[in-house]
Amino acid sequence: MKSIKVFAPATVANVVCGFDVLGFAVDAPGDEVIMRLTEKPGVVITKIEGDGGKLPLAAEKNTVSASVQHYLNHIGCNHFGVEIELYKKMPIGSGLGSSSASTVAGLFAINSLLDNYLTPMDLVPFAMKGEELACGFGHADNVAPAVLGGFVLIRSYEPLDIIKLPVPKGLYCAIVFPDVDVPTRDARQMIRSKVLLKDAVIQWGNIAGLVSGLFMNDLDLIGRSMQDVLVEPTRSILIPDFYKLREMAHEQGAISFGISGSGPSVFAFAKDEQTAHNITNKIQQHLTGLHINSNAYVSAVNEQGPKIIG
Repeated sequence: MKSIKVFAPATVANVVCGFDVLGFAVDAPGDEVIMRLTEKPGVVITKIEGDGGKLPLAAEKNTVSASVQHYLNHIGCNHFGVEIELYKKMPIGSGLGSSSASTVAGLFAINSLLDNYLTPMDLVPFAMKGEELACGFGHADNVAPAVLGGFVLIRSYEPLDIIKLPVPKGLYCAIVFPDVDVPTRDARQMIRSKVLLKDAVIQWGNIAGLVSGLFMNDLDLIGRSMQDVLVEPTRSILIPDFYKLREMAHEQGAISFGISGSGPSVFAFAKDEQTAHNITNKIQQHLTGLHINSNAYVSAVNEQGPKIIG
């Protein structure tokens, strides 16, 4: 019997202006999976901890097991079985890629147990199957950075074309997760299906500016480019005092500020670790004044992605 323990990171999707096409990984939080190969065929989940009873144990309904089954079917390995233990180390519904972290941990584990039969890039479509199960749409802006680490750009979904982007030196991310409920499916349904051409032009310029800033190691250009005129105006309604939080983050030295994924987590880029801590402290103090509990995380951009921890 072979077994392995794997960690996969949380991610920040969209990166403000890049809806469904940009994302990056962070060092914390993340999820852990213990996986064992067994003689009896089939994929089963034997334990889930840290989810408060929210996640299904049924293999066909859980993103981890379902993605692993897709992987095994693809490579034609059905003569053995897989047992999975899932340990949720990050909040569900946080906008930090919770389902993505679990799914990627499972796929990285099975691929490692099978001597890395597929490349990390090849794992992304299987992780997207998990996202489809979790929220109805198989987007890659969480799973791609969780698998590959660092910043990624999804240039195209059909065909899938993913590009790794450089990570500027000294860039830190400050994340605050307010304890309010913003389901991903509901947040996606709020988004307009049509946009004005003038707004699209603004958005295109900002995405190009952000990508250019990453390549040029230009933090000021990154900050100027991280503006969203398409999605944020709608989704910000779901986050208490969003614009006040943004103002406070900039007062503390933030390069930029925005919603992580579908929210309610918010994040800011900072030029150093201490500034990032100052931002999270200030935002948490304000949320406490609103009688809202919160979790905070400060991290550099995680360039490794998933890793074996046991």
